[in-house]
Amino acid sequence: MMELITQEKIVLITGFLLIGIGLWAILSRSNIIKIIIGFSLFDTGIHMVMVSIAYVKGNTAPILNDAVDKSNAAAQIVDPVPQALVLTAIVIGLGITALMLVFALKMYKKKETLEINNYKELRW
Repeated sequence: MMELITQEKIVLITGFLLIGIGLWAILSRSNIIKIIIGFSLFDTGIHMVMVSIAYVKGNTAPILNDAVDKSNAAAQIVDPVPQALVLTAIVIGLGITALMLVFALKMYKKKETLEINNYKELRW
C-alpha cells in the first residue's frame, strides 16, 4: 500500500526543487539578473527545507498557555530555534539580494549590459 504524501514531504520536495533550480540558474546563466533570481530561489529553497525538517507533527507553538500541560511542556512544544534561524536567514538573504541588485545596477550604468561575459576585467 502506498504511503500518503504529507504536507511536510511536499514542502521538503519543493524546497529541494527550488535549491536545484536556483543552483542551475546561478551556474548556467550569463545574465546578472537571472543569476540574482537563481540566488533568491536557492535561498528560499534552503529556508523551506530547514522549516520542513524542524516541523514536529502534533506539537504546539512554544507559548506556555492553557493548551500546554505545564508539567510536561518540553515534550509538547516545538523547538523555536530553527524558526528563529530561518527568520534571520530571510532578513540576511533580503539584504544580500538588495546589495546584488545595486551592484547589477551600477554595472549596467557603467557598461550598459548585464551579460557577465562582457566584464573581462572581473576574470582572474
